[in-house]
Amino acid sequence: MTGKRSGCIGLILLGLLCLSVAANLVLMAVAAGASAKGGGLHASASSRSNFHYEEIEPAEKGSKDRIAVIRLSGIIGSEIQGESGVPMVDELKLAMRQALDDEHVKGVVLRVDSPGGEVTAADAIYNELALLRDAKPVVIHMGSVAASGGYYIACAGSHLMATDTTITGSIGVIIQTLNYRELLGKVGLESVVFKSGKFKDILSGSRPMTEEEREYIQGMVMQTYEKFVGIVAEERGLKVDDLRTGVADGRILSGTDALKAGLIDGLGYVEDAYEKARELARSPDAAVVEMSPRNRLGRLLRMLGESRATPVDRALANLAPMLQTGRIYLLPGWYAP
Repeated sequence: MTGKRSGCIGLILLGLLCLSVAANLVLMAVAAGASAKGGGLHASASSRSNFHYEEIEPAEKGSKDRIAVIRLSGIIGSEIQGESGVPMVDELKLAMRQALDDEHVKGVVLRVDSPGGEVTAADAIYNELALLRDAKPVVIHMGSVAASGGYYIACAGSHLMATDTTITGSIGVIIQTLNYRELLGKVGLESVVFKSGKFKDILSGSRPMTEEEREYIQGMVMQTYEKFVGIVAEERGLKVDDLRTGVADGRILSGTDALKAGLIDGLGYVEDAYEKARELARSPDAAVVEMSPRNRLGRLLRMLGESRATPVDRALANLAPMLQTGRIYLLPGWYAP
């Protein structure tokens, strides 16, 4: 009986998945037709666009101008999927490029709510955002958290805004490993390694780290840290030495303290960010629209996976991100278990 019930549930889930795919194809076809006709707020700049516009605030006086809102939420990682099922880094880059190419988009608000993540992923998003900023004003609005890698990306904005309760800063770099040598001894296991060079098994948890290895890894961390500090100094008009001896020591700051330190330009709620974007874009009558992926397949798959997880599984998954040994992260210290 249990096997039949599981089979039925599987068929139901498969049917829902097929319906979702079909619905997305229909929506894409309708959007393409609207784009070809060139009418309506939701018409895209191109029939190949990956995002449609969901109205947040309507345009005034018949204006066709738009302020596009893009969201950056959660841990930043090259292997983390976005809502459309593609990696979040690629999804954000596609959104920025569509905003860049759309002549009706006069400015962008990037809503950041992220504690940071992988260095390489954050750097890729930062560079893409800088290209967009060079063409159109980009206002950053920081939510609950815009720390470390989240702040790294935010530095590419034209105007940085946070609330007074936002947690930001955490200008620093972290890399970690777990040493389990004593545990192996207690259970009677021994790691046997054959390597071609003395650094080949660096960060191995099965043996103590040598002083030479510590110096080498610390050098890599400081190399990335210097790049981070350099970006903050250049983008915010601050002195590198002042940052090193001041707030760039890994500390987190409130929005109020970040403003005093020159890390942001102002305090306000997201509605204030919309108005600032209209002001910088010189388009006071522009509509405010959120860019949403046309294909929500990734979100559906995640929902189906979460529905089959136990409450304990979900609780454990939310305790901390899965940091991988050997990767360099831009994260506050409390995210490193």
